Amino acid sequence: MNDLTIRQMRSDEIALAIDWAAAEGWNPGLADSPCFAAEDPQGFFIGEFDGQPAAVISCVNYGTQFSFLGFYIVRPDLRGRGYGLKIWNAAIAHADRRVIGLDGVVAQQANYQKSGFTLAYANVRYGGTITAPPAPSTGVVALSDVPMALIEADDATVFPATRPAFLRAWINTQGHVGRGLIRDGRLAGWGVIRPCRTGRKIGPLVADDRASAEIILSALLANAGSGEIFLDVPAVNRDAFALAQGLGLAPVFETARMYTGAIPPLRIDRVFGVTTFELG
Repeated sequence: MNDLTIRQMRSDEIALAIDWAAAEGWNPGLADSPCFAAEDPQGFFIGEFDGQPAAVISCVNYGTQFSFLGFYIVRPDLRGRGYGLKIWNAAIAHADRRVIGLDGVVAQQANYQKSGFTLAYANVRYGGTITAPPAPSTGVVALSDVPMALIEADDATVFPATRPAFLRAWINTQGHVGRGLIRDGRLAGWGVIRPCRTGRKIGPLVADDRASAEIILSALLANAGSGEIFLDVPAVNRDAFALAQGLGLAPVFETARMYTGAIPPLRIDRVFGVTTFELG
């Protein structure tokens, strides 16, 4: 294990972690790299063996209280040598005393529990090919036209920490399309769709109720056109399940959302689509 050298990634190296995630079947977005680096560019780590990449991981710090762990991958030909544990420990150290969250594959849930993580709920990825619906006639605006203060305030109801830099990048990156539904001066619903290695993903999709989520979803799909889409749904939100199934989507795989400690109360009933399994 001593022959693995660990260092922080340069921003241009985050693409490697995304490529490895794609090879594992996680289907990342085409422009994820600069968005992921926006909030905590020091939170990405690479382990090198014999001068070549051997393992990657991220642990992105959101403020002083919360971190999210992702991209935990060891190169297939080097697994079983302890490299995963060594780079894992480096990522956990970066989080310091923050509560850490992750979306792990179900098969590794027991191992995460041994490291102090507790299951909160499952997330289920739904996927399928859809025909673009007509755009809603009224009420929907471009998310880039919504004041960031409104978006950040609403995001705080569904995510354990503030993440202004990430949200700005996620909304404004070329190829990402966002839509918002404003009622009585606040966001009743909002979401983003982005192109991925395969098809498009919708996330986040946040709304007061299923009807509002359907309006935002229709606006996003009308803009994107027909094709393959994916929506990551918290298993505890039955309305979100019904929404995905109503589109004719089917479960693709499942993750375990886990935390190392207590997080602020969140409105998971408003989460109809998770932003990203890699950064929460």
